[in-house]
Amino acid sequence: MQKDILKNYQILKELNVSRETYLDLEYYISMIIEKNKQINIISKKNANTEVIRMRHVVDSVQVYDFIDLNYNIAHDLGTGAGFPGIVMAIITKNLGKDMKFKLYEKSYHKSLFLKDVSKQLNLDTEVIQEDIFRSSELETGTIISRAFKPLPVVIDLVYKNFSSYRNLILFMGKNGKKVLTQTLKEWDFDFKEKQSLTNKDSFLLNIKNIKRKLN
Repeated sequence: MQKDILKNYQILKELNVSRETYLDLEYYISMIIEKNKQINIISKKNANTEVIRMRHVVDSVQVYDFIDLNYNIAHDLGTGAGFPGIVMAIITKNLGKDMKFKLYEKSYHKSLFLKDVSKQLNLDTEVIQEDIFRSSELETGTIISRAFKPLPVVIDLVYKNFSSYRNLILFMGKNGKKVLTQTLKEWDFDFKEKQSLTNKDSFLLNIKNIKRKLN
């Protein structure tokens, strides 16, 4: 059975991902599907194992290479069903890394689900049911934003609400290059790009040293 599961994750073979995480990931997927029968954790049309595995789980795993493992706290902004925060917590747990993931999610029901997943899988997470925009003087290592807000909004949020951070990881869609170009007209930051494994039109950004440009 385990060999069959590993075959489903062959796309990740080039990434530094622990093999021991895959059973946890599959259990997490099953929890999403079961909970989705009661409330919309994810879209109903996408609530099947294969779609969740590729569109959400494998997509989330891609941030691992950008996570700053030298700092023991990471923030996931608007995590929803736990992508990528829960996925990263599963991976770092099985690799023996000392890292807490703070998961921001405004939805009461999704927050309860995230707490249940964290308890059952023994994950080092803190689920925060509040609006991240109302928080201030936040300190962290890595900040992750996937399907949360547009790049300019996230950049402004990090600049204003985080007093210290190491890096910011964002998932960019098919219009990402255009959005990035426009954002750089108002902001200065160092960045690296990484092509998405799950969508040829998408990429990830690893951003550091955000500064607002002077007019």
